[in-house]
Amino acid sequence: MPINCSSLATKFPLVFLGQRGRYPPNYADKFIYLCPYSRSYKNSSLQAKLDHSQSLSSSSVMEDPKSFGLPYQESEKYSKELDIAVRAVQMACSLCQKVQDSLISKTSAHVQAKDDNSPVTIADWSVQATVSWILSQSFGSRNISIIAEEDVQSLSKADSAGLLEAVARTVNECLAEAPRFGVKAPGKFLSNSEVLEAISRCNSTGGPTERFWAVDPVDGTLGFVRGDQYAVALALIEDGEVVLGVLGCPNYPMKKEWLNYHHRYHRIISKLTPPTSESWDKGCVIYARKGSGKAWMQPILQGHKKLVWPNSARPVQVSSIDNPALATFCEPVEKANSSHSFTAGLAHSVGLRMQPLRMYSMVKYAAIARGDAEIFMKFARAGYKEKIWDHAAGVVIIQEAGGVVTDAGGRPLDFSKGIYLEGLDRGIIASAGAKLHDTIIKAVDASWNSSSL
Repeated sequence: MPINCSSLATKFPLVFLGQRGRYPPNYADKFIYLCPYSRSYKNSSLQAKLDHSQSLSSSSVMEDPKSFGLPYQESEKYSKELDIAVRAVQMACSLCQKVQDSLISKTSAHVQAKDDNSPVTIADWSVQATVSWILSQSFGSRNISIIAEEDVQSLSKADSAGLLEAVARTVNECLAEAPRFGVKAPGKFLSNSEVLEAISRCNSTGGPTERFWAVDPVDGTLGFVRGDQYAVALALIEDGEVVLGVLGCPNYPMKKEWLNYHHRYHRIISKLTPPTSESWDKGCVIYARKGSGKAWMQPILQGHKKLVWPNSARPVQVSSIDNPALATFCEPVEKANSSHSFTAGLAHSVGLRMQPLRMYSMVKYAAIARGDAEIFMKFARAGYKEKIWDHAAGVVIIQEAGGVVTDAGGRPLDFSKGIYLEGLDRGIIASAGAKLHDTIIKAVDASWNSSSL
């Protein structure tokens, strides 16, 4: 039986548009899950936080990276971009943890329809606005281009004023904590229109010659609303190549041994044990810069601590296992956009004996990069098109950690064609090493014609 990270997820009663039980249970998947994490919000208290943040902030947007003992040289290309990206993702993870904790503890959510039937939470829009604001303040809004998953269509509707207010509140509460992460806070609240502007600024269409950031604010939103695994992903793409990537995995523990326990057990232990780098690290941020030959991992900032580099960062690398019989493979939880039957048959044909690890989101890429698993396979059903923000950050991290990522034909993924991974040969394969990767690709070639994909 596969290890399914969602199988033990708690089921929570939902409030549909303010009315309990208005729709049948399976109707929930067609709606947006929303959960503001602060019901006691007061302008005066948040303004006090902002005023205090201003007193802690320096005159520059980012604190001087020289003072943080960065695990890379400041003179190296993209070092500033990576520094800012890691801090932005740390902030985004903090925001997401508070929203998810509130969603689980209050056991309710407001719901609104979304066109493609996939769930989205306040966290999605809030993270996108926060990251967009940080990048714009760091590099200048005219100097950056951002491509991201969410748009402002739902937020801009006349009947969505309460929703927009909740998003703006969440963003402002997050930005009030900015100095803890080495980021200068805004001098005042962001208005609703400024929050909308930050989200809508993520309107790049990508391309072969453009330099742009790719943001997936909450990758694996279904896992997020179930209290399961999810990721915050940020990547910089230049001339069609991913040059840096950052993955924030708030429910993926730093220590591998914690993977033997379900995330709900982690949640209980985290409330009983003070979070310290020695005893408990609930989540992690993994990041890499193209050409460095290294990938790094640091714990997510907890409590009221201040981010001081290197923040217990340590290098990570892929597993040395190249025997399929000893390898663990990951695959998506959702069957809607991935064929479990094909990957199961493929796993059997190459001699994989370990149970598959089914996980939401790009946490699968983190698992490979850290050496917790050796293979990630995804073979989408006909008609499904992979989006670049679902893979960009994870690809460069695995590559710099010593792994290999290609399509099923052995070709590098092409990030130069816009928002989709165009020309993808059958599926995506990520492996801990070249030998294992070749084995999987040969097995795909041998099995493909007999599949129904």
